[in-house]
Amino acid sequence: MKDIQQHSFQDQTKQKIERILDSTYPLSRDDVVWMLGYITKKVADEDPAITGLSQPQLLQNFHAYAEVAMALIGRRNSSDQEAERLRQWLRQASQGLLK
Repeated sequence: MKDIQQHSFQDQTKQKIERILDSTYPLSRDDVVWMLGYITKKVADEDPAITGLSQPQLLQNFHAYAEVAMALIGRRNSSDQEAERLRQWLRQASQGLLK
């Protein structure tokens, strides 16, 4: 039973990530914060996917993560161009962590 619940949770998480990264989906601040939280949890839990990443890849991921965080702090107006830039950084920040 627990395996079924875990599998369902993983499916829901995967669907949410796919939706956030989809250019046709209207990106919200809550979505971006959720995605940063997801990445933070993966790193904090020392997810096995992280151990397979090279140091340059980890640095690129961190740089993109920081860009997203700074964009949220300085965010004024939301535009399609800004949303796509955030999605691009989120893709980079989560590269290698998504299954």
